[in-house]
Amino acid sequence: MKTALISVSDKSGIVEFARSLHALGVRLLSTGGTAQLLAREGLPVTEVAEVTQFPEMLDGRVKTLHPMVHGGLLARRDVPAHMAALQEHGIGTIDLLVVNLYPFEATVAKAGCTLADAIENIDIGGPAMVRSAAKNWKDVGVVTDAGQYEAVLAELKSAGRLSDKLRFALSVAAFNRIAQYDGAISDYLSSVDFEEGKPAEAYVPTRHLFPGQSNGIFTKIQDLRYGENSHQQAALYRDLHPAPGSIVTGVQLQGKELSYNNIADADAAWECVKSFRLPACVIVKHANPCGVAVGTSALEAYSKAFQTDPTSAFGGIIAFNRPVDGPAAQQIAKQFVEVLMAPDFTPEALEVFKAKANVRLMKIALPAAGGDTAWKHGRNLVDAKRVGSGLLLQTADNHELQLPDLKVVTAKQPTQEEMQDLMFAWKVAKYVKSNAIVFCKGGMTLGVGAGQMSRLDSARIASIKAQAAGLSLAGTVVASDAFFPFRDGLDVVVDAGATCVAQPGGSMRDQEVIDAANERGVAMVFTGVRHFRH
Repeated sequence: MKTALISVSDKSGIVEFARSLHALGVRLLSTGGTAQLLAREGLPVTEVAEVTQFPEMLDGRVKTLHPMVHGGLLARRDVPAHMAALQEHGIGTIDLLVVNLYPFEATVAKAGCTLADAIENIDIGGPAMVRSAAKNWKDVGVVTDAGQYEAVLAELKSAGRLSDKLRFALSVAAFNRIAQYDGAISDYLSSVDFEEGKPAEAYVPTRHLFPGQSNGIFTKIQDLRYGENSHQQAALYRDLHPAPGSIVTGVQLQGKELSYNNIADADAAWECVKSFRLPACVIVKHANPCGVAVGTSALEAYSKAFQTDPTSAFGGIIAFNRPVDGPAAQQIAKQFVEVLMAPDFTPEALEVFKAKANVRLMKIALPAAGGDTAWKHGRNLVDAKRVGSGLLLQTADNHELQLPDLKVVTAKQPTQEEMQDLMFAWKVAKYVKSNAIVFCKGGMTLGVGAGQMSRLDSARIASIKAQAAGLSLAGTVVASDAFFPFRDGLDVVVDAGATCVAQPGGSMRDQEVIDAANERGVAMVFTGVRHFRH
């Protein structure tokens, strides 16, 4: 008879799973609360203490750390000396281990978690058993998640045993789970600012945002055809617990496989379009928005965004924060588009794109409204950037400018319409590579200058691109992601037609630039915050 040892903290589905194992003739061993639950459900279960002939002790801290358990898990069935040792000491083999660990991650995520509670929820025996079983995967199946129950039962019912392939996959998943668990413990403990003399049971420690050791855990979604260039290899990973409404939660409905650059550009477009409340469209090329607009519908927003830079929009990435309907799809289908993202697509829109099988359609649910954290809004809490043999970590740029934050610093006051356009332009500038200059009017971009070494050059390029698209910059507003170090950049945008400018301020020459704005008769507001994006 096969033997299964079951010891779970999260008991979801365990009774049904154990009942199915029993029906297949599997002997059930268990510990503590799990054993009591199975017994109450009428299942024949043997407590581990009966096998070890040693009672659970130290409030359950010691119960499975025993040769009768680990010998049964670690013994190789193909090594005669191992089997002889088991027989000599009366140790039975354990063929299936079902363990999930104390809820450490959930415990420390709770507000007011004490250090004592955190420490008490560090599992010792569970990980030890999981490692033993996973190491001996050729002979032992190890189940660490309720989502694995169905696959295990399916093979036991069809073949009477687990295949090597499934046992190995379960082993890999088990070691991954232990790595996640240990990483969470390390992250927590190395973030604690320990204070001497605090009462242990009530001590809620101060925690640093950046722990002494970073143990970020990501799981692979897919291998990619290549990286940023064809000679580079690449893969896409996601956070263990991705934020709702983030790009990795999306579903591809049709089209070719997404490339490394597609995903990077798509993320830039999606993050930008999520920031608007009105129906919005964002067109991105090489990680920069080349056209952004709001409108009364997806079609109007797209039509306005496309006007900004039709040349760059060719082969671009397009994102909407509203479902794409038939009229919008028909208009979009007239251009070459790499990726199209939206919260949904109507049947009419899907029918339009059937004729363009290579267009990648991505359906991504927007995060629920009213979230009280950046994560609930679908945004990263921390951003990372690799440097030579190192990693730069920073809190993500989740600052959202509010209308009262704008400080008018010129004699001329912006009109109400200009203030609204400034707020729109500032949202766009946040997602444009620095140095960023964005001309806007009427809820649409009219010229975008991005990624230049000089802010003056970005201002000139934005003006040139508007001229190339046949768009007038007369009466526009301008957002600059960082301050104007000299008046020359201001003069360029005013010469192009801007009548109102938003910039962070903070330069030693702020007064010089303010005086220039007054001299030119334009309004200027300071935001008090910059948005460098590298």
